[in-house]
Amino acid sequence: MRSHYCGEVSATDIDQTVEFCGWVNRRRDHGGVIFIDLRDRSGLVQVVYDPDLPEVFALAEQVRNEFVVRVKGRVRARPEGTVNSELATGEVEVLGLELEILNRAETPPFQLDDEDTSEELRLRYRYIDLRRPQMQQRIMLRALATQTLRRFLDAQGFLDIETPMLTKATPEGARDYLVPSRVHAGKFFALPQSPQLFKQLLMMSGMDRYYQIVRCFRDEDLRADRQPEFTQLDLEMSFMDEEQVMGLMEAMIRDLFAQVLDVRLPDPFPRMTYAEALRRFGSDRPDLRCSLELVDVADLMRDVDFKVFAGPAKDPGGRVAALRVPGGGALSRKEIDVYTEFVGIYGAKGLAYVKVNDLASGRDGLQSPILKFLPDGTVDGILQRTAAQDGDLIFFGADKAQVVNEALGALRVRLASDRGLMSDDWQPLWVVDFPMFEWDEGEGRWQALHHPFTAPKAEHLEMLNKTPGETLSRAYDMVINGTEVGGGSIRIHQQTIQEQVFHLLGISKQEAEEKFGFLLTALKFGCPPHGGLAFGLDRLLMLMSGAQSIRDVMAFPKTQSAACLLTQAPSEVTQGQLRELYLRLRKPQGGAPDGEAQGTG
Repeated sequence: MRSHYCGEVSATDIDQTVEFCGWVNRRRDHGGVIFIDLRDRSGLVQVVYDPDLPEVFALAEQVRNEFVVRVKGRVRARPEGTVNSELATGEVEVLGLELEILNRAETPPFQLDDEDTSEELRLRYRYIDLRRPQMQQRIMLRALATQTLRRFLDAQGFLDIETPMLTKATPEGARDYLVPSRVHAGKFFALPQSPQLFKQLLMMSGMDRYYQIVRCFRDEDLRADRQPEFTQLDLEMSFMDEEQVMGLMEAMIRDLFAQVLDVRLPDPFPRMTYAEALRRFGSDRPDLRCSLELVDVADLMRDVDFKVFAGPAKDPGGRVAALRVPGGGALSRKEIDVYTEFVGIYGAKGLAYVKVNDLASGRDGLQSPILKFLPDGTVDGILQRTAAQDGDLIFFGADKAQVVNEALGALRVRLASDRGLMSDDWQPLWVVDFPMFEWDEGEGRWQALHHPFTAPKAEHLEMLNKTPGETLSRAYDMVINGTEVGGGSIRIHQQTIQEQVFHLLGISKQEAEEKFGFLLTALKFGCPPHGGLAFGLDRLLMLMSGAQSIRDVMAFPKTQSAACLLTQAPSEVTQGQLRELYLRLRKPQGGAPDGEAQGTG
């Protein structure tokens, strides 16, 4: 039905007869001449209809926005002074010779160029939202990116292998989405949170190098970069250590950015330990576009007559840190109050500060409500350690280390963004040497920082039982511009070590057998050393496209309440379907929504 896509014609096609199909982006009547901007996924082309062909002209008068039409015409150069340099087809236009209305359209619920349209309306009419050029470019970028990744991995000898969608519920950090079985009464499948165990089994099967672009499902609280169903680029490799895995994955990401964005990322990516990342940036996914850093000052605060600082400074689990803001002395009290409210989101009880007005004037050149609590030696030490200059402001965080890290870590990025201190380049990073475990105060036991299949560093094997909190793992995360885009590890490939880790995590032999028996059995039959990594493909594409949410790089996403406004899912099912699955609905109790499925029968 067409010879060209709309965005493909150029000056080289002048005097050629062409045919297009697409949507009417806009119709303009210029007193006897009708202009139609025709749109498809490739772009726009301007079609001109004049009264010399009265039947075709009369049809063009009927056309409205979003009509689906077929056009035949002759390409010609635009008149002098009307060239549109912002349009790929801006040097030419098409003289309309034929016009066929393939389908009429009602007035859409929002204009495609209206940037203020609510996300709720966009998601309800997603098929219209996806017509917007910006959305089409993102979906096309996604397709190009997956093609590029597949080409790279195919060339490196990886096998694209599918793993089951209906599987066994295993503890992986989030709630499972459960699927009741009609055949096995009272039993449930789980949708996979990741293919973790299956890809390890593939290594035990001798597949050597595996990858899969796979859907994963997690029933967890949502935010901008989370969805109940999302896509991973999942990978696993045998007979490779962490340096080899990271080197290959780094090469893949460099190739992706070069092919898709024409961006050259550094070779190699910088490395940073988990401990250093927390110390300098308060986060294990630091945004290196921002040069602001946290500085420890607890040793200067231990003996001050100010419990807000002295308490955390003396607490082994506490932290007192300073954050220098170049030129921050210009911040008003109202602006400081806004930042104080901001860090409160992360549990900070306040935000102390010192304004550095004039260093040469000593204490008289400083401005702060906390100065009266700090002796001269402490003040001098803070100014020297933070390298403060005239006009700067120093913020302080004092609390449990986690609170200080999260509050000041988020504040440094917020300040850099607000005050133009953020560079516009790409800053990739590997974060390594993660702790194996973290202590869960609520449950009173160790938790795996990544997952229970992560191997400890070889030199830390002896520490597993003696000092588990000091044991480091063979895990690694790839971070780009402050976003974790991928994470992985070398896996445990020896049954005795896996059982030891399960024991440390409070997983009994019976529970381990019930949940991971098939893995433990497989480890007995010749498991190769192996490791891998999973990239959050949606998150990576969000970064590459400049979108603010992963919903903007997914064709049909869910809302933050895990609902699909387009299809009205989730929805109720019939009593007959429930009976087939051996389920029943209980009447709502304690404010549960009407009709909510509660329990099984």
